[in-house]
Parts: sequence; C-alpha cells; structure tokens
Amino acid sequence: MNTKHEKYLKKLRQRKILTISLQFGILILFVTIWELIAHFEIVDPFIISSPSRIIKIITSLYAKNNLFNHLHATFYETVLGFLISTLLGTIIAICLWWNKLLCDVLEPYLITLNALPKIALGPLIIIWVGAGKDAIICMAILISIIITIISMLNGFLEVDKEKIMLLKSMHAKKIQILTKLILPSNIPTLISVLKINVGLAWVGTIMGEYLVSREGIGYLIVYGSQVFQLDLVMASTVMLCILASLMYSGVAILENIIKKKF
Repeated sequence: MNTKHEKYLKKLRQRKILTISLQFGILILFVTIWELIAHFEIVDPFIISSPSRIIKIITSLYAKNNLFNHLHATFYETVLGFLISTLLGTIIAICLWWNKLLCDVLEPYLITLNALPKIALGPLIIIWVGAGKDAIICMAILISIIITIISMLNGFLEVDKEKIMLLKSMHAKKIQILTKLILPSNIPTLISVLKINVGLAWVGTIMGEYLVSREGIGYLIVYGSQVFQLDLVMASTVMLCILASLMYSGVAILENIIKKKF
C-alpha cells in the first residue's frame, strides 16, 4: 500500500468520524434545546412535551409490561408488510417486463392505483380481511407494492438495449436474459426500493393501526390524542423514529454486504 493510498484511507476515516460526530452533536443539541424550552416553559410543555417526560412515559409503559407488546406488534406488522410488498411487487414487475402486451394494458391502472389515497380503501380492507392484524398488514402492502412494481419495472426497461440484443444474437433465452442481465443490473434499483419501502411500510402500518388496532405504536398515538396525553403521543413518535431508523440501518447493512460481493 503506497503513501498516497494510506493518506486517502485516513482522510476517509476522518471524514466518517467527523460526519458521525456532527450527527450526534446535532441530535444532542436538539434534545438539549427542546428540554430547556419545556423546562423554562418558553413553550407550554403540554403542547411540545420534553425529552424527560418522554422517558418517563416509556419507563411507565415498560413498568406496566406494555412497552414491548406494542413495539412487537407494530414491528411485526411492518416487517411482514415490507417483505411481502417488496417480493410480490418485484415478481409482478418481472411478469410485466416478460409480457410487453400485459405491461401496456396494466400501465394506466398502475398509475391510477399509485395516485389513489390508500387510506380510502381502509373500510373495504376491514370488511374483506377483518379488523385485526391482517387488515394492518394489507394496508402496509398496499402502500408499498405499487411503488415497488413501478420502480422495478422502470429499472428493468432501462437496461441497455444493446446488451439485450447481444445476448439475443447469442441465442440466449428470455429466462437467461432475465437472470444473467436484467436482475443483476437492477440490484441498485432493488436497494433503492428497499430504502423507500422502509418508510412506506411504516406509514401503511401506522395508518392501519389508526383504523383497527388495539395495540401498537399507532394505537398509542390515537389513544394519547383522544385523552389529550400528548406526552404519550410524542413518546410513541420517538419510538417510531427509533424503530424506523433501525430498520433502515438493516437495509444499509444489506447494501454494504451486496456491494462487497458485487
């Protein structure tokens, strides 16, 4: 390893340390200012809560053995909706790429469904699958699946046409073109879709819990707003941010593993 390369790697490490330090610094500064504003009642703490009050609420939920039940319910529904929507959406995108006529026929319907506010289907979902976890998971899937189909299909269609023609000239079958060119070329697209679906799956799950759940973070937010316990609403929002960040970090780790292999 030459000196220039060592300096380059050292610079990258220093940049990473600086970035992480600034991130934590901004977070600590934000939490400190928030606490001071609430403590000195510059803004009514009933409205904005405070970090210390949020910690008390979370501690109270833990003491009542309710905390992990609510976290588990929401996390389970979100992960299941996330995985199903990503897998099913990718399979549908492959089918549409495979059959150009089917793609042309269904394209306007996909655009319409993507524009449709999914919350409007909430009452129908409850009637179709019942008022329980299934309805919440269905909502998470509906929020994510259309974006997955459209994003993956666009990625498939944007693959270099000359490469496809080259494989065809070598008498490659369509399945070989799919597995040897289309799918490998769209690994970055899939990673991007996973990152997008993390947020969408959480949105769908919380929307579903607003409608039908008796447990979970969405339920806590609704209950807290109904009884004007805004500390509970803020605590639930903070827990939601933490779980969503952890899930996003998992996707980022997966991205790094894939980059090393490819």
